[in-house]
Amino acid sequence: MNDDCLKLTVYFGESDRLDGQLLSDALLDLFEQHRLHAAVLMRAVEGFGIKHTLRTDRFLTLSEDLPLVAVAVDERERIEALLPQVTELVGGGLVTLERARLLHDGLDSVELPEELHEATKLTLYLGRDERIGRRAAFLEVVDRLHALGLAGATVLLGVDGMAHRERRRARFFSRNDAVPLMVISIGSGETIARALPLLDELLTDPIVTLERVRVCKRDGELFAEPRHLPEQDDTGLGVWQKLMVYAGEQDRHGNHPLYVELIRRLREQGASGATSLRGVWGFSGDHPPHGDRLFHVRRQVPVVTAIVDTPDRIQRWFRVVDEVTDEAGLVTSEMVPAFHAVAPEKRVGGLKLSRLRF
Repeated sequence: MNDDCLKLTVYFGESDRLDGQLLSDALLDLFEQHRLHAAVLMRAVEGFGIKHTLRTDRFLTLSEDLPLVAVAVDERERIEALLPQVTELVGGGLVTLERARLLHDGLDSVELPEELHEATKLTLYLGRDERIGRRAAFLEVVDRLHALGLAGATVLLGVDGMAHRERRRARFFSRNDAVPLMVISIGSGETIARALPLLDELLTDPIVTLERVRVCKRDGELFAEPRHLPEQDDTGLGVWQKLMVYAGEQDRHGNHPLYVELIRRLREQGASGATSLRGVWGFSGDHPPHGDRLFHVRRQVPVVTAIVDTPDRIQRWFRVVDEVTDEAGLVTSEMVPAFHAVAPEKRVGGLKLSRLRF
């Protein structure tokens, strides 16, 4: 286990370019150059950023420039080494840094630190082609996590990425079996501790990160509100927060899909940004795992929505989330100790980690 690990996340647009090259390609080329341990580039289905321009796959005219999310994890020194180049590349969007624990080369003897016992986010990086017996590995993993009683798990497919420091990207006329995917799961520290030896037994060479989260709601039941964090640490470095809403594509609030209504309300009320990613498999609460299946007319896939903003504004956006998730969804909150938001004539924050911990 490496305690000194960072997760880098970049939110940007599909058509964003730098000197004629797509930003998505430039970022993944950078990750490959630095030989990062794991990374996944994902195409979102709905969202907006600091300029409040809606990007969605629901309308043909707006689906040509969907949001993209790039996530990379590695030891702190490796991530920090590429940050100057990342900020130079990203001319519009949001870059965040979060602390994590990176696990590989054996999960059976890991002991969770006290700070992860309240609730933990376990993220597993797999290849799409990995199998357990004759079954896709991510299907078997999600079933096992559900049987252990985790609060939820969602599988997100990548279109490009890194695994064990090797580039794995999707290409035309290819099955793209090696392209990485992410399995994001939420559970108590005790449940996650039970899951780790099981994953070690199931998988040949798993890559896992652990992060501290707070479970706020599940299936309409309120457990806790997001922590009231200060806007800065004692040295003056800024702090942001993140809300994550895990729901099904068919979950609704009123007459609209839950995630669509959530994005609409947040955009109308002035949130700094929100992004929804459509998964392919997963579960929330006691509901059985579900997702894409052949010959099904209605898709039963999960959707994850991320909202990143200042602590004061996150308290406000949680009221919106609370209203929209009155019957369905899993809601978590997390601290974001470093952020860099960029728009025309506007730059907010920096990528030096605040010292605040909770």
